[in-house]
Amino acid sequence: MVDIVAYGVTADERPLLERALGRDHDLRCLDLVLNTDTAVTAAGRRIVCSSVNDVLDADVLQTLADGGTELVTQRATGYNNIDLVVARELGLGVSRVSSYSPYSVAEFAWALALAVDRRVHRAARRTRDFDFRLDGLMGRDFHGRTAGVLGTGKIGTAFARIAAGFGMRLLGHDIASNEACLALGMEYVDRKRLFAEADLISLHAPLVPATHHVVDSEALALMKDDAILINTSRGGLVDAHALVETLLAGRLEGVGLDVYEEEAGVFFFDKSLEVMTDDTLARLMTFGNVLVSSHQAYFTRDAVGQIVEATARNIADHCAGRTGENTLVPSDRQRPVAGSG
Repeated sequence: MVDIVAYGVTADERPLLERALGRDHDLRCLDLVLNTDTAVTAAGRRIVCSSVNDVLDADVLQTLADGGTELVTQRATGYNNIDLVVARELGLGVSRVSSYSPYSVAEFAWALALAVDRRVHRAARRTRDFDFRLDGLMGRDFHGRTAGVLGTGKIGTAFARIAAGFGMRLLGHDIASNEACLALGMEYVDRKRLFAEADLISLHAPLVPATHHVVDSEALALMKDDAILINTSRGGLVDAHALVETLLAGRLEGVGLDVYEEEAGVFFFDKSLEVMTDDTLARLMTFGNVLVSSHQAYFTRDAVGQIVEATARNIADHCAGRTGENTLVPSDRQRPVAGSG
């Protein structure tokens, strides 16, 4: 049995974590964001289960190490919020969830695309006020139009399969082609051509230096005036300031955003009684053709269950002194002793 503290735990996620970890370990679930101010709450806990909005910089990692933490296991695929270099220097292990249901994110991306295209969010607001007019709600068929998929890994491929089911032409862009996407009839093109020709663009790329603000003012200028942009991957892929300027110019049919570059400290929290100090996010929310959700694309029973199972395996691997497919940085416990073997 080890002492575990999990941060950023939602009400729906908590029973899954307790069922997977609570019987064999001393588990404490918190809805706090792990950052410089809250890191002291991990004192005495050997395992820290972090969430994607936690801030695990050098100061936080030092506090965790000083408090006896041995492993940080992130309940997410992305880990750009963790300073891996410092973690290695401190002897802290770091693991993640390398994969979970790609359908959860791909299907939600389509939910956003359909809602934006058919003005579902606007219609829902109207009908709650018993306004049943159709004015301003006209959408268009996706059948016969072009879907651009930026990033064709597991999630991008799942999105492309659904697009193929709609009868769409498929354009893709990635560092390497995917045989599954080629089998769907996808044509791989450069980014400029994808932005220029696609009627619907969905982002499924990781956030790395090469993809930071991949949707910038130049890319937005290439897009059709009536294109739809969907981002369920990482907020940093989109230059939000440039997106606002594009929308102010009356361009783009619609935008669906499940992620936002400055979402930390905002998404997953009730801010309804506060003043929104992020001017860019506040401006985005004023556009009738923009739909913003709070990083919920992954949030299905299937995907969260797989994330929890992978987290439990990461903890078991650490306790057994072995590494696994999810290991990013081996802990001192997992590193072979010099001269052994």
